[in-house]
Formats: sequence, structure tokens, C-alpha cells
Amino acid sequence: MKRKKQKYKTLGTPLALTFALLLVLLNACKSSESQQEAATEDPWKELENIRAQIKAPTFPDRDFPITAYGAVEGGEVKNTEAFQKAIQACHEAGGGRVVVPAGTFLTGAIHLKSNVNLHLQDEATILFSRDTADYLPVVFTRWEGMELMNYSPFIYAYEQENIAITGNGTLDGNANNEYWWPWCGAKRYGWEEGTPKQTTDRNQLHEQNHQEQDPRTRIYGAGHYLRPQFVQPYKCKNVLISGVKMINSPMWNLNPVLCENVTIEKVRIVSLGPNNDGCDPESSKNVLIKDCYFDTGDDCIAIKSGRNHDGRRINKPSENIIIEGCEMKEGHGGVVIGSEISGGARNIYALNLTMDSPNLDRVLRIKTSSRRGGVIENIFMKDVKVGTYKEAAVKCNMFYEEPGEHMPTIRNVLVENLQVEDGGKYAVLVKAYEESPVENLRLVNCTINGVDEPLQVDHVQNMTFRNVIINKQAYELEKPVASKK
Repeated sequence: MKRKKQKYKTLGTPLALTFALLLVLLNACKSSESQQEAATEDPWKELENIRAQIKAPTFPDRDFPITAYGAVEGGEVKNTEAFQKAIQACHEAGGGRVVVPAGTFLTGAIHLKSNVNLHLQDEATILFSRDTADYLPVVFTRWEGMELMNYSPFIYAYEQENIAITGNGTLDGNANNEYWWPWCGAKRYGWEEGTPKQTTDRNQLHEQNHQEQDPRTRIYGAGHYLRPQFVQPYKCKNVLISGVKMINSPMWNLNPVLCENVTIEKVRIVSLGPNNDGCDPESSKNVLIKDCYFDTGDDCIAIKSGRNHDGRRINKPSENIIIEGCEMKEGHGGVVIGSEISGGARNIYALNLTMDSPNLDRVLRIKTSSRRGGVIENIFMKDVKVGTYKEAAVKCNMFYEEPGEHMPTIRNVLVENLQVEDGGKYAVLVKAYEESPVENLRLVNCTINGVDEPLQVDHVQNMTFRNVIINKQAYELEKPVASKK
């Protein structure tokens, strides 16, 4: 006992200091845990911090009318060179607006450069050529989440800063059942037996992705049939797209890839062709999509981060995305995460939305697979009013397309204040792996009427319903749940 007392007496001061430090660390850990719990309870507190990081670029007060560089109105003369000259002059002068006046101006690909705002005045239309040669030479791009050299997107920028497309004019992709759309291979979009379609090229690109072939040696373009995107800024910073109307896209409409600080506001997209997604932020950070209108042939908004090997190789999630004040009509889903989501997605906020169409399949859709992999987390939806939809208000699906060896993760999904007048088949639909259940799926203050079947859920860990009414019946869940398949 004496030896023991002497030992503690000798080491008393250092031990006291150690215990004090341990106490501080313990309290810090408790504080950190409390903050995490608070964030879980109210994730909306972080919304304004993210919003503060997103700032639209501004431009010098200088105008460069395309007509001063040879552009001719009327939709008959190609003005590709005039656009190029005006953009180059604006860029070299230190920036400003490249102005498209009232009228219709036909062109091929438009490549934006740093500090250039492509501005469409009222009644201005940029009409894009149907000649595939006008989108050559090939550029480095992504197609369905895979990198390659392909036809240029109609409006494209690579590694540029401070770029914009603004004004109340129209971007007309000029695609229909005779041009661009038939390449998808669907007869309802004009494809006929014996005519070209994308299947062979798509399969080859998948194989090149699987083999991890150098993307710059994956050369498509002339003689191939992978439709280009409408607007694609690639590896750009400080992007603004505001006010314009977009119609008749060949494929995806707005597709910022590996971009940072993106504002998309008051854009109206009406394009009902194949794969005509409205807005697809891909592996991009700090994105605001606000006060837009979507009436699309595919997902209204689909957040992506690369397909399979390319997505994992680049390993860049889509993160810090705010979707606010938008209206969705037709589309496979209103707010969608996936399916090209191998790089993951996190911190997605969707609020103050309106949706209503018998042809809108889902309100919130998360789609992935064990071939995709990736972590999808912190998905928050609030204050959404829905007239009707087809399949599910909330759908999480881990079996979208073929399986593989990369188990996906879906966790921390909150839907709050969702009001549905006349729902479709399900209120909530979950298809997950037993070894990777959907974690922390919460519905709070939601009313969903008119559904055929309230829930079809297989593997969920910690599913919570608070003040949820489905078909006028209250559903309260406060514990781990795994419903029948």
C-alpha cells in the first residue's frame, strides 16, 4: 500500500494533468456528438452555409454583338464563325457580354471562354444545326457518366472560369424524330429498322470503361451515334445559366461536369425527347438550381457522379446542391440521385417544389446498383406540393440495371412537409440489399393520399415516420423497421 501511495504521490501532477486532458477530450467528443445529433435532428441549419458559398459570376459592362462579327439573322445562314469571333474578342478584352439580338441565328457548336456571358435578348433564338459535322472536331466530354472524345455538346466549355448564358431568349436544339432522337434506337422517337442507333457504340464505351482504357483514346464522333448533350461546362468554375428557355435537346439539357460554384436560375426547359433530362449536375460542388421549370422526356433533375470504373477512378462526388422553388411536370422523376453515381452524392437539399403530372413517375428517386457502388447520403427534401404521380413518392432502388461487386450505400434521407393530393402506386418504395439496408429514412409531417399501396419496403435500418398520414391513415414509426418485400 505504501509503495502504491508513493507511486501515485510521485506521479500526481502529471496524472492530474492527464486526467484533465482526458476530461477535456471527453467533453469535446460529447460536444461533437451533440452537434452531429443536432445536425441529424435539423439538417436545414447547414443549408444557409452552403448557400453562402454559391455566388454567381459578374461581368464587365462591355457588349460584343454577334452581328458585329458577321452574324446573319433568319435561321438559314450558319453563324458558327461569328459566334466564335465574338466570344474570342470578348475573352481577349477581359470579358463582357456576347449579345444575341432578336431574331433566329443558326449555328453549330458554341465554345465559351473565361469571362464571357452569352446573352440572349428578348425574342432571340439560337437555332442549332442538324448537320453532325458542325459538332466536330471531337472534344473531351462525358456520355452517361463515361469519359470519351465525342461530338461537342451544343454549348461547351472546358476548364474555363466565370462563364454564363443569360437572357430571356431561346436555345433550340432542333432535335426531333428525324434528327438526333432516332439514334436512341426507339421506334417512338423515329428509329426504323436498318437505320443507325447508339447500341453498338454504347456497348463499346461500356467495355472501354470496364477495361479502364485511356478516355482520350475512346474516340467517337463521325460515324458513331452517341448524341451530344445540349449545354455542358466541363471542369469550370463560377458558372451562371439564367433566364433562357431550352427546347428540343438531342439528349441531356444542362450537364455541368466536375464544376464548382454553379448557379442555374429561372431556366425553362421543355424537351420531351429520349434521355432529355432537365438538369444533371455531375461530380460538381456548390450548385444552386432555383426557380426553374422542367417538362422533360426523362428525369427533371438527376444528380450524378460517373458510371462504374470511371466514377470510381475520378472519385468525385456531387455535393452541396440546393434545388429550390422549381416546378416539375413530366419526367421519370422530379428530384433524382443516380444512376451514374459511382463517385457518390452528399448534402442535397430540395425545397419549395411543385410537381404535378400523371406522367411524372416519382417525386424523390434514388437509383443505384452494386455495379455502381458509391455512397449516397444526406438527402433532404422539404415543403413539396404534388398533385399526382405514377409510381412512388419516395423510391430507393439498389437494383437499377445489372449487379456487380461494389455494394452501394444509401443513408440519411429526410422528407419533410410533403403534401400529395392523388398519389400513384406507392407512397414509399424501397428495394435494398439485406447486407446494405437503407439507413435512417425519415418522413416527417407528410400527407400522401390516393396511393394503391402505402408501403413496399424490404431492407431498411431505422425508418422513422412522424405525423405521417397515408390514405387518411396515420403512420407512426419510431424504431428500426424491415417491412415485407
